[in-house]
Amino acid sequence: MRTQTNDNPLGYEKISTLLARFGIPSIVAMLVSSLYNIVDQIFIGQGVGYLGNAATNVSFPFTTVCLAIALLIGVGSASKFSLELGRGNKEQAANCVGNAVWMIIVLGVVYGALSLAFLTPLLKAFGATTNILPYAQDYMRIIAVGMPFLIFTNAISNLIRADGSPKYSMACMLVGAIINTILDPIFIFVLDMGVKGAAYATVISQFISFVMAFFYMWQFKQIKLTQECFNLRLGECVSQASLGLSNSLNQLAITLVQIVMNNSLSYYGARSIYGEDIPLSACGIVMKVNAILIAFFVGLSQGSQPIVGFNYGARKYDRVKSVYKLAVSWSFVVSVIGFIAFQFFPKPIISLFGSGNALYFEFAVKFMRTYLFMVLINGVQIISSNLFAAIGKPLKGVVLSMSRQVFFLIPLLLLLPLMWGIEGLLFAAPVADLAAFLISIFMIFKEFKRMNSLKMAENNGKDGI
Repeated sequence: MRTQTNDNPLGYEKISTLLARFGIPSIVAMLVSSLYNIVDQIFIGQGVGYLGNAATNVSFPFTTVCLAIALLIGVGSASKFSLELGRGNKEQAANCVGNAVWMIIVLGVVYGALSLAFLTPLLKAFGATTNILPYAQDYMRIIAVGMPFLIFTNAISNLIRADGSPKYSMACMLVGAIINTILDPIFIFVLDMGVKGAAYATVISQFISFVMAFFYMWQFKQIKLTQECFNLRLGECVSQASLGLSNSLNQLAITLVQIVMNNSLSYYGARSIYGEDIPLSACGIVMKVNAILIAFFVGLSQGSQPIVGFNYGARKYDRVKSVYKLAVSWSFVVSVIGFIAFQFFPKPIISLFGSGNALYFEFAVKFMRTYLFMVLINGVQIISSNLFAAIGKPLKGVVLSMSRQVFFLIPLLLLLPLMWGIEGLLFAAPVADLAAFLISIFMIFKEFKRMNSLKMAENNGKDGI
C-alpha cells in the first residue's frame, strides 16, 4: 500500500497545487451547473416577466431534489473510491463505479416518473399561486424528462474527478452550459416559446453533457472496469450512499427550506403591501444569485474530497488538515467579494433578471441585503460537512450539513414572522448562518484533535518497533 500511495501525487504533491488542480475544475463545473438556472431565469425574466421568474422559483425544488440524488450517489461513490485507492484496493474502487451506475439508473428513472405523475399537486405544495401555476406546469413537464440525464452527469462527474480527470469533469458541464446559453434566446425570443423554450434548451444541453460523461466509462485511469464491476451489490450500494448522505441531506434540507419559504412568502406577502407574487419572484432571484456563491463552496469542497479521502486512507493526517484550512481560506476570499456585491450593488444585480415596479425592487433589494448578510462565513459549514464524508464519517457529516437548514433556519422561518411578519423571514437566514458556523468550528476542532492523537499513537508505535 505504501508504494502505491507514494506513486500517487495525491499523497505527496504540494497541497495548494493539488487543490488548484482538482478544485478549480470542480468549482467551474458547479458554477456551470448553477448557470443552467441563472441563464433560464435571466432570459425568462426578459422574455416572459416576473411571473415567469416566479414559476422557475416554485419549480426549483424539483431540481434540488435531483441534485440531492446525484450527490448521494456521486459524492458517496467518489469518497469510497478515493478511500479504497488510498488503501491500495483498486478492485474495490472499480466496484464503486458499477454500483454507482446501478443507483443512477434506478433512482433517476423513478424520480423522473414520479415528478411527472404528481407534478401539479407538488407545484402547489411548493408555493405556486393561481397566476404562477400554468407557467410552472409548462416548464416542469419538459424539465422532468431530462432529470435522469442530470443525475447521471452530476454523479459520474464526481467519480471522474476522483479518478484524476477534473478537467474532463468540468468539460462535461461546461459544454452543456454553453449550448444552453445559445439555445435559450433562440427558443424564447426567436421561436417565441416562452418558458417552454427555456425548458427545451435545458434538457437538450443536459443530454449532451450526459453523453460526454457516459463515454468516460471506458477511459478510467486508476482502475479497469470489467463486466464483474457491474454486478449489483446492494450492501456496497448502501455503504457508498451513506458517505454521500450528508451532502444529499443538505440539498434536501435546502428543498424543504424553499418550500417553507415559498409558502411563507405567499402567506405573509398577501398580508403586506407587496402581495403574494412579488416576494416569490424576488426570492427566486436572490436564491439563484446566491447559488453562484454556494456553487463555489460546493465545488471547492468536492474538489478537495479526493485529496482528503486519499490522504486519510493513507493516514497522512497533516495533509488532510492542510487541505481543509486552505479550502476555508479560499472560500473566505470569495465570500468577501460576494458580500460586497450583495450589500452595495443589489439593484443592478436584480435588474439583470427583468423589470418590475417600485415595490418589486424595494422588496428584492431588502431581501438580498438582509437574507445574505452572513455570506462571509457560509463556506465553512459546507467544507466542514464534506470533510467528514470524505474521511468516512457520514453521521457527523449529516449532523453538520443539517444544522443550518433543519435545526435553525426552518424553525426561524416559522417563528420570526409571527412577531415581525414578512420582515421576519428575511432575518432568519443570517441568524441560522451564524449558529451553523459556530457548530462547524466546534466539530472540526474536535476532529483535528482526534487526528493529532492518531498521529501521535502511530509515531509511538513506530518508535517502539
